[in-house]
Amino acid sequence: MDGFKAIWLLYWSRIGKKMDRADGFAARPSKVRPAASIAAGIPFGPSVSIPLTIHTHTVTNQVPPLLDYDAFATDRALTEAVTREGAAWARAALADYGCRVGGELLALGFEANRHRPVLRTHDRCGHRIDEVDFHPSYHALLRAAVSAGVHSFAWRDPKPGAHVARAALSYLHHQAEAGTSCPLTMTYAAIPVLGRSQRVREQWMAKAISAEYDGRHVPAAQKGGVTLGMGMTEKQGGSDVRANSTLAHALGGDEYALVGHKWFFSAPMSDAFLVLAQAQEGLSCFLLPRWRPDGTPNAMQLMRLKDKLGNWSNASGEVEFNGAWAQRIGDEGRGVATILEMVALTRLDCMLGSAAEMRRALVEAIHHARHRRAFGKLLVDQPLMRNVLADLALESEAATVFAMRVARAVDASPRDPREAAFARIATAVGKYWICKRAPAFVNEAQECLGGAGYVEESILPRLYREAPLNSIWEGCGNIQCLDVLRALAREPESRDAVLAELAASAHLDSALAREVETLKGTLSDMKDIEAGARFVVERLALVLQAAVLLRAGNDALAHSFCRSRLDGRHGLAFGTLSTDMPFAAMIERAWPA
Repeated sequence: MDGFKAIWLLYWSRIGKKMDRADGFAARPSKVRPAASIAAGIPFGPSVSIPLTIHTHTVTNQVPPLLDYDAFATDRALTEAVTREGAAWARAALADYGCRVGGELLALGFEANRHRPVLRTHDRCGHRIDEVDFHPSYHALLRAAVSAGVHSFAWRDPKPGAHVARAALSYLHHQAEAGTSCPLTMTYAAIPVLGRSQRVREQWMAKAISAEYDGRHVPAAQKGGVTLGMGMTEKQGGSDVRANSTLAHALGGDEYALVGHKWFFSAPMSDAFLVLAQAQEGLSCFLLPRWRPDGTPNAMQLMRLKDKLGNWSNASGEVEFNGAWAQRIGDEGRGVATILEMVALTRLDCMLGSAAEMRRALVEAIHHARHRRAFGKLLVDQPLMRNVLADLALESEAATVFAMRVARAVDASPRDPREAAFARIATAVGKYWICKRAPAFVNEAQECLGGAGYVEESILPRLYREAPLNSIWEGCGNIQCLDVLRALAREPESRDAVLAELAASAHLDSALAREVETLKGTLSDMKDIEAGARFVVERLALVLQAAVLLRAGNDALAHSFCRSRLDGRHGLAFGTLSTDMPFAAMIERAWPA
């Protein structure tokens, strides 16, 4: 009570002095005895000075910001996977980009998400312009990524391992900023589709794989490099693209006029878009540029930008086509078949993006735990926290190595039929499981920081908003599981490729061997399996992750994964590993001290 009284008296002594000055008098002695003199026993008088600054506390036990770190060299799971999956020759490029990701690009990512894109449908004179304005940081991020080949590394230097190297670049870039990954992924995935039309290939291919970024709103003919977007889904159909109602009216040759809409139009400031529309022979694939060949704006109108949960730096819109000029790619009625290879590549990037978000969240959690003290110890030395961090490290590495293994399968597909068959199933399996795990993983990392992980000064709220996106984009969970079932039932070579992948590692761990045998029995009778598809795909994902970890050669980590994920020695939440597992080694491997 005495302390409160002293503060109260000090407050009123200051108010009294302000009132004296406001009355126009010279500073007069306050009629309230200063609290400082009361506390110190000093006689009250007009010459006594009163301290006006109070230090309420000393700030201690704070975690230093994580700045300027090497995102490639510190990620042992990634560096080892790059070598194991055939891209060791690209380590120099990856090392350079890893340093940028942990420094300048990370700072740009915060700015790009703080300043969201804005749609301008008309200029000041009332002319229709349909432009989206982005913050300069967004363009700076894309310029860095394009120059490094995040969108085109595999196409500019197409030797064995190129897709693995490109996957590693995408994984690194996503840790700095996820929104810009959208146009980068779509440009990367669109390249095989462009190659299906000689005319389109000649007009667009070189600029689509260029190392030059040009964000200006001008025709592609005036640019040295372009980006590509996508518009597949409509209001009435969503993932069921065969229900699309947009019509393509033939103009002659491969030219068409499109009339209709797209409910989700990704990266609307791209230079051209792959879209699906109904031609005379059925659903077909088209390339629709922002500008007509004569240099005038194409007949597409951006109706609005989506107000999204996350992915704030990137624009997604709704668009209407009013006779928009487009070029057909592939045969009429073969639209879905034409874009299938693109879908495999976008699914790969969904896996990589979710794995990257897990990795970035894990780094934040371990960094915090190594510098924050509670109850007399660093958090990283608290037994229960060590369990949580080790479990997150295990999950993160399993996601990373499986995504990179799928990247090798994609890379080898043109040369190896079995790898192509494996990729057909593995992309859907990984897209389902890794993307499904990301939201819960990021939330657990937030808990490691407590309230500090819930405020925007941290990157974790942004990661948490971003985490659900990859499980939704390119087909939600049910779509992936149904795709796996179709491949297992209709493509025996895909089923055989998966079983061969598992057989190569099953003998290395008894829990894996038992699970593989159980899975074989399940896959031998596919009748009435649809309702249980999620369980089947989940178990398939876990055994494939285990197989890759075992072949990678870190026995302690791989067997810990098999015990916890396959042998039932794990709860439903993170941080429920058996207490005899090597927690300290797992944490140190994940983020070297």
